Formats: sequence, structure tokens, C-alpha cells
Amino acid sequence: MSLVAGVIGVQGNVSEHAAAIERACDRDGRTVEVREIRTAGIAPECDLLAMPGGESTTISRLIEREGIAEEIVAHVEAGKPLLATCAGLIVAANDAHDDRVSTLNVLDVTVERNAFGRQKDSFEAPLDVAGLEEPFPAVFIRAPVIDHVGDVEVLATWDGRPVAVRDGPVVATSFHPELTQDDRIHRLAFFE
Repeated sequence: MSLVAGVIGVQGNVSEHAAAIERACDRDGRTVEVREIRTAGIAPECDLLAMPGGESTTISRLIEREGIAEEIVAHVEAGKPLLATCAGLIVAANDAHDDRVSTLNVLDVTVERNAFGRQKDSFEAPLDVAGLEEPFPAVFIRAPVIDHVGDVEVLATWDGRPVAVRDGPVVATSFHPELTQDDRIHRLAFFE
């Protein structure tokens, strides 16, 4: 089965997500065409979307300006999968506790930006994730904290706080799964 995948390409680890999607599809026996989304009109053609990290205020401003935000919401409302990582999680959330971030309200959580600390406080940790047999090597870089969950499934916690959640077709992580060669989070988001 051939898929069209879109990576919101206004900022962040676009090529790393594209490579992880290709690995996940290959492992699942599917072919995929990955498209970078920088303007409106591409997301509606996609079977699955990834929204990378970066700087959440910039991402929210650019996807709103380019008309991509409403297409992401329509994608999720159609039941199609979205993987939102780090700043992508912030933008997908109901509330970012920051008026500069225009959230999409497709993920029933509130978040605190950069709650794990500054760039120098970045770390990698083996993370137990629901649905994965072995720990996932999670990379946390200026990561947000999910400080309140609504009607979502918590997939993983770190230090007692949710860092991976599922809300219908949306899987969101505080960490950067695309920065490893391990594509299990992408498979979990898109095929499970």
C-alpha cells in the first residue's frame, strides 16, 4: 500500500522526520512519498502528518499565516494520524500557557514550554512506552512538560510527568523520536 506523508516543514527536524517515516513505512511493508509542507494545499493530500519541534511561537505563527493550521485540524478531524513532537506537541495542545502560541486544540492537554530546562539541560533517557516491548531512547531538548491531561491516553511518563500521549489519531511526545534510528514511535503513531 502506498502512502503520502507530510512533514510540516516551516521549522525543525524535517529531514529527520522524513527519514523516520520512510523507515517506519518500509518496516511496515508500505511505500511512501514524503512531502515537506510549507504552504497550504499539500496537507489535504496526505494520509499522515508529522509536526516537528522547533520554536512553538514561530511554528504557530507560520502555519497560521500560510493556511496550514486549518488543514492540520481538518486532517485530525478526518481521523488521520498526526505525530507532534516537542514544539509540535505545544502547538497541537489545547493550551500552551503562552499567548504568543496559537494552539490547534487537537490534543486535550495543557503544556509548559521548556519545562525540562535550557539547551544545556538536554538529556537522553530510556523510556518505557505503552505498546513498545523495549525502552525507547528518548532525546529531550528544551522539552515541554504536559502539566494537565484531559481525555487522553498517557503512553509514557518521565519523573512522574506525562511525556507521550495519544488523543484519538494524535500521538504527541515531549521528546524527539526522529533524532534516533529507532522508528518505533513513528510506527506507533501511524500504524498502531
